[in-house]
Amino acid sequence: MVFAAPNEALARARGVLEDDPSPWHASVAHQAIGIWQRDWGDLRLALHHLRRARDLAVRAESPDREADVLAALGVALIHAGRTRQGLEALERGVAVSSGHTRARVLFRRAYASWVLGRHREALEDVRRAIPVLRQVDDVIWTARALTLRATVHLALGAVDRADADFAAAEELWDTTGQDHDKADVVESRGLAAFRQGDVPVALRLLDEAEERYAKLGTPSFMLSIRRCEVLMAAGLAPEALAVADAAIGVIDGIGGQSTRKAELLLVAARAARLAGDANTAIARAALAVRSFAGQRRPWWETHARLVLIEARLSAGRASGRLVADAAAVAERLASFGAPAAPEASLLAGRIALSLDWTQDAERHLAVAARSRHSGPPLARMTGWAAQALRARVAGSRRGVLEACRRGLDVLDDHRMTLGASELRARATAQGAELAALAQRVSLDSGEPRRLLMWSERWRATALSTPPARPPADPELLGQLTAFREIAARAEEARGGGRPVPALEREQRRLEREIRSRTLHMRGDRPGAEDRFDPGRLLDRLGGTRLVELAVLDGRVQVLLCGDGRVRRFEAGLLADAEAEAEHVQAGLRRLAHPGAEARLPLVEAMGRRLEELLLGPAAAHLGSGPVVVVPPGRLHRVPWALLPALRERVLSVSPSASGWLRARETAPPPRDRHVLVRGPGLATGGAEVPELADRYGRPTLLEHEDARVPRVLEELDGAALAHIAAHGTFRADSPLFSSLRMADGPLIVHDFERLDRSPYRIILSSCDTARLAAVGADELLGLVTALLPLGTAGVVASSAPVNDHAVVPLMLALHKGLADGLSLAEALRDARAALPDDALHQATGWAFTAFGAA
Repeated sequence: MVFAAPNEALARARGVLEDDPSPWHASVAHQAIGIWQRDWGDLRLALHHLRRARDLAVRAESPDREADVLAALGVALIHAGRTRQGLEALERGVAVSSGHTRARVLFRRAYASWVLGRHREALEDVRRAIPVLRQVDDVIWTARALTLRATVHLALGAVDRADADFAAAEELWDTTGQDHDKADVVESRGLAAFRQGDVPVALRLLDEAEERYAKLGTPSFMLSIRRCEVLMAAGLAPEALAVADAAIGVIDGIGGQSTRKAELLLVAARAARLAGDANTAIARAALAVRSFAGQRRPWWETHARLVLIEARLSAGRASGRLVADAAAVAERLASFGAPAAPEASLLAGRIALSLDWTQDAERHLAVAARSRHSGPPLARMTGWAAQALRARVAGSRRGVLEACRRGLDVLDDHRMTLGASELRARATAQGAELAALAQRVSLDSGEPRRLLMWSERWRATALSTPPARPPADPELLGQLTAFREIAARAEEARGGGRPVPALEREQRRLEREIRSRTLHMRGDRPGAEDRFDPGRLLDRLGGTRLVELAVLDGRVQVLLCGDGRVRRFEAGLLADAEAEAEHVQAGLRRLAHPGAEARLPLVEAMGRRLEELLLGPAAAHLGSGPVVVVPPGRLHRVPWALLPALRERVLSVSPSASGWLRARETAPPPRDRHVLVRGPGLATGGAEVPELADRYGRPTLLEHEDARVPRVLEELDGAALAHIAAHGTFRADSPLFSSLRMADGPLIVHDFERLDRSPYRIILSSCDTARLAAVGADELLGLVTALLPLGTAGVVASSAPVNDHAVVPLMLALHKGLADGLSLAEALRDARAALPDDALHQATGWAFTAFGAA
């Protein structure tokens, strides 16, 4: 019962002990309490009860009862880090038992061997146990043994064998009432899906397991560990670190299993390294190494040493000693049959390369490269990264590019299995090294066109195809509606000066559930998108110049495309440009308020400095026609119209050249339908909207109670032009919850992703609507990037705070240009020129940018 109804079993066991039971019955009761405390409570109490159960079993003169308790005690001792004593108890249990009981004890010893990383011993014991358990028709213990065997197979990389055992176990579990065991197998199937590269299914199964555990009231630290693994693979390392640290805190609070704490320290170290926090990674990994060594768990200790070496390398501590350490770790992992062995060989090769030890590097990289043809996507990526580095050592430019291409193809295929735009964007981080290698080789070749191709190869790829459309899921729709209502109530309460902690907690809960359901979506487009063709771009540009900024070794490389050719210019350092862009943002924020006119010359000087850093000598070669700027993700907040060379031009911005081509070739909808939306709470009340309604004749006008999210979405779908005057909020912590305020609450990015087709042109007239989060290799998440893959050819939005009153004449002038047949970029240029010549209106004009090509 302790694994079917844990808390009821605990209460009944305590009830047995209150009734002066026989030694045999008391032994069973103490054992049940001990198992409960071992798995979900205080390990010291578990050991106390299990030792008492053992002593009572001896008094009951029942060898099988004693053996069963010894098995449970042995597992508890191992979880407490007392490996020798635990193995001795398990050996004693095997020795005193026979038949059916011995098979159960062998299962427990197999489990202990798995915990210790002794996988071959675990397989041997479980293979001996399963036939006996089947022979006596012990369904529960047979299912447990099959689940354990599947889990061991997973640890050794044998995914197909694991699948077969999980399927057989699940059939058996369906005939039982063992709810905790059922949750465990769902969790393990989530790990199997992850090992096969199916992140959405893994996340769905882990969430399902968590719900099952929650109903039972039993925390699962193994679930936290597995969730961290999947989150890291999905590019969500900071979240993984938070999950691991929270679980460590819970274990410390209840005096739980030291084995699980050590494993959590290990995943926390990996997460910290991936999140760029090398010092935290070193501290966590070093503690994990000591813990595993004390627990006599060499498999785990070796994995922790791998992470420790990676963290030290990230902290800039490359040395000959580190090469030797990485090589030793690789050799030991290979002897264990661990799938991480190629990763360690790649690490040894990387460190050797950094020290110019080319022969050593080649030896280690050759071993790592063997993994490129088989295994899950990330393992093959490791192999292709090793092969690319080998080719670089050999001086083979073609070999580097071919390995980079093959590796990124693997990641492309994996990325297209992801339905959520957030996961697609974050997954690109896995290919950043290969993309950078290819860009470096292209730069060294002196061929700007090739550098452009590789700059595009891994830029804004999440926007290349629409995200999977959320299913017609009543529960998700209900969560979105509830979120909107709670967010609106919380905002109203804050406006009235009332505390809202309960509403904010509920809002965060709903956000987690909505995000969780969207991350479960699978991609519905097999294979990668069409490859970028520089020739096609040059043909389509005509008199337009496209300026793509690539960053190599921290310096901006300007690729100027036009007149049938691609030219390269070198500009400034990216770090300097980022710092200057932040200063500009602060300056525009000040200029959005009257009385800051004295700062205008300073902001203009910043614009000149930004031009030097970002365009360099290319600024003198832009010609006289329109300009399209393709910046790296980290420069998305630059107000490009502030740069002197771009100030009076027809200017648009695109996340990628490929994206500009797609936007340029997007056909407008057949019906010329205009939608005007006015949200609540604007300082001007959205004063431009009534005048625009008169201009457009019979547009769809949504304001007051009509401006509710369901109605707004219905009208936006497939519109030719949409103008939304509403407060915008950017969420840096969760970009897909960035929003526009409607009458019934926030209209969020997740809502826009439900559109069949977003408006062909859309104008967002409020503050910060163009703010985006840079994630992955060179990806962006936010309102603008949600619209572009869904059929929007052009967006006008603001990347800085603006003055609501100054926005009104800008918007009226912009729409006048559109009515005259101009593009968004042309109309925005003319609208800026038509504004009054004062600091407030100039800053407002600079804050708005045209994105896309409409």
